[in-house]
Amino acid sequence: MCLAVPGRVMDIEERDGTRMATVDFGGVVKEVCLEYLPDLQVGEYAIVHVGFALQRLDEESARKTLELFDELGLLQEEFGDPWERAAEAGGTSPTGGADAPQEVQR
Repeated sequence: MCLAVPGRVMDIEERDGTRMATVDFGGVVKEVCLEYLPDLQVGEYAIVHVGFALQRLDEESARKTLELFDELGLLQEEFGDPWERAAEAGGTSPTGGADAPQEVQR
């Protein structure tokens, strides 16, 4: 599933002519393109989908949405470790299992 997730802008810079931001999604930090919201400022919240900030959002709404997503497990589904998800899909554990490298005893 691919969600539109609220995040808080931590910093903004221009990269190769494109306005980019570092955005915190309740502890997960990602790079986001700000071309659709050129006046978004550090400290503000935005709804982000597939790496693009799409709409400004007030802090209270953003926090409530992040809490709800977290309760439902959607943040882990959206931002969780891709290696862990792949291992779970394949029926193995990322820390062990049939395909995990085995320690050699000498």
